Amino acid sequence: MVEVRYFAAIADAVGKDKETLDLPSGATVGDLRTALAAAYGPKLDPMLKVCAYLIGDELTRDATAELAARVDVLPPFAGG
Repeated sequence: MVEVRYFAAIADAVGKDKETLDLPSGATVGDLRTALAAAYGPKLDPMLKVCAYLIGDELTRDATAELAARVDVLPPFAGG
């Protein structure tokens, strides 16, 4: 089980701030993106590809990065 927390535009796109997904041990960011695109539709995939994923203390965009018990999905933020 992986707790997935969503922020900003990605939270709006999926309609929630967090959820728990039943992903196997050793699942990767790529596996998470596949599961989310299957659950919310393929139009979400381009957004997921530009998101950063906070896994523990590591921020990554690497699809092969292994997930932890909690993952934060962070879309690009505009700053000024």
